[in-house]
Amino acid sequence: MELHTLIEDLYARTAQEFGEEYFRAFDDLKTALNEGRVRAAEPDPSLPTGWKVNAWVKKGILLGFRIGRIVEMAGQPSPVSLRGTPSPKGRGLESDYQDAEAKPGAKERRSETGAREVPPRYIGALPDQFRDKDTFPLKRIPDGQNIRVVPGGSSIRDGCYLGKGVVCMPPMYANTGAYVDDETMIDSHSLVGSCAQVGKRAHISAAAQIGGVLEPVGAMPVIIEDDVLVGGNCGVYEGTLVRAGAVLAAGTILTGSTPVYDLVRDAVYRREGDQPLIIPAGAVVVPGSRAVHKGRGQELGISLYTPVIIKYRDEKTDQATRLEELLR
Repeated sequence: MELHTLIEDLYARTAQEFGEEYFRAFDDLKTALNEGRVRAAEPDPSLPTGWKVNAWVKKGILLGFRIGRIVEMAGQPSPVSLRGTPSPKGRGLESDYQDAEAKPGAKERRSETGAREVPPRYIGALPDQFRDKDTFPLKRIPDGQNIRVVPGGSSIRDGCYLGKGVVCMPPMYANTGAYVDDETMIDSHSLVGSCAQVGKRAHISAAAQIGGVLEPVGAMPVIIEDDVLVGGNCGVYEGTLVRAGAVLAAGTILTGSTPVYDLVRDAVYRREGDQPLIIPAGAVVVPGSRAVHKGRGQELGISLYTPVIIKYRDEKTDQATRLEELLR
């Protein structure tokens, strides 16, 4: 039986206990997701949006949560800087500091204010503690793809794909089912949500949120196509599709319920029925506002947030986005 047929069959069952076939099928799905052989959504030029949702993949991920058990997952030791915290030797930091001073040639360390400093190598450590489903551990980063995961507290969950040359700046988070294509940068404090699709050479800037759409299983996830720049503190949610080469200025929020006004083409883009909100290729989107024209809102002079397309990408815009190349 093919994997997608097996996943559909297991997902439809109402079993409370799970045999080995469940775990084998889910492990096969995760392997395929990790390697990029299957995706929650994939390009399909025959469809109006150019993208096809693979609902069975989402069902498989949900199945993994159903069959998983909550277990403790120990992480790497974290430094603890409080004085008096037991060190690996079982004694206080002050005692370790005295041992360091007692060594021949050791010099007393003091800060600019004159306070005594504890050498970093003597600072005690306590292990991190995580508790999650045993079916979703951290992803093993494959060798040979030049993926950079810079130290500093990032987490990449098993069952997501990272392409060649992807850069992950700490702290960032990529959830299961996500697909991040070649040479994309995920900057500090950024999120790539479950099943989100991010194209090649994209830049997800600091504190940007690429929302995930796991349920309903037939809904399109957030899709960021090739060469898109998502500025700092942006949020892209509810299955929004951002076409290739678009630029989202810092602080832009895109949702299915917020219309986007295109001042260049004199158009308004909205989510319509099953069709997602679509940002045109090369559009430069900035945060804006529109006045309320009736009722109490008009009386109070209230305006509502709305994204605005002020131009389409040009040579000047391209120069501004080439900074990323210098970071690689």
